[in-house]
Amino acid sequence: FFFQAEDGIRDFCLSRGLGDVYKRQLHNKQVMRTYVGHTEAVRDIAWTNDGRHFISAGFDKLIHYWDTETGQVVRTFTLKKYPYCVRFNPDEDKQHAFLAATAYKKIGQYDVRTGSRTQQYDEHLGVVNTITFIDNNRKFVSTSDDKKIFVWEFGIPVVIKHINEPDQHSISATCLHPNGKYVVGQSSDNKLIVYDAKAGNFKKNRKKFFDGHMSSGYCISIAFSPDGQFVASGDAEGRVFFWDWKTTKNLRVFQAHEGICCGIDWHPLEPSKFITSGWDSLIKYWD
Repeated sequence: FFFQAEDGIRDFCLSRGLGDVYKRQLHNKQVMRTYVGHTEAVRDIAWTNDGRHFISAGFDKLIHYWDTETGQVVRTFTLKKYPYCVRFNPDEDKQHAFLAATAYKKIGQYDVRTGSRTQQYDEHLGVVNTITFIDNNRKFVSTSDDKKIFVWEFGIPVVIKHINEPDQHSISATCLHPNGKYVVGQSSDNKLIVYDAKAGNFKKNRKKFFDGHMSSGYCISIAFSPDGQFVASGDAEGRVFFWDWKTTKNLRVFQAHEGICCGIDWHPLEPSKFITSGWDSLIKYWD
């Protein structure tokens, strides 16, 4: 990647882990395709592991399952309430299953093969904002407007751990670091906060956080680069922010949408590409 810095362009070379090195110009991204299918703002997006499909959740109460290459909707799920977060189960043999957190204070589990709901998780007292898989995908974490964090076993609708710290703000979005050891949360005080998730435990790292963006009052997603070196977030002014994970330094900011940029996700196999969504009802694919 190349990042525009105050003293010029800085070159960041990333290894794919296969011996080759690649470079991309992050400051000169171009839209490859725009996906049109929602009639209201797009709330969240999530890839399958192979990047051939993704799902999008909109304020039109629809979840679309897309073909990335053709731009066609493969299947549509109609909900009674707004979907706030969607996540596929990362296990290769469970890529047909995804979870959807809703304004109905519940989490639904769905199957893209049949279009049916197969499970429901119901314990939160407020809107469910986020879903994050941990512990080799055997468990997932949910956060809510009730300012609580719940840990669940996938497929079993019973909470196995409650987290409720006195000074905790509502967390509107979360993302697991690629090494599986940390969870980053979009806190309502305009910061990305970090939790230690090793061994399935959750403990806040009070010394590490990322700021500079505006997210208070909105549910704005977070994404890591596949190698975990960079973390990204949208913001309330339609911008995308990139930080260095190790130093927490802001590396690049650019305008992605008119209005709020609420969704972002890196392509799982092509690290130079990522996808964003906004309140302009558009989904943009960047390279």
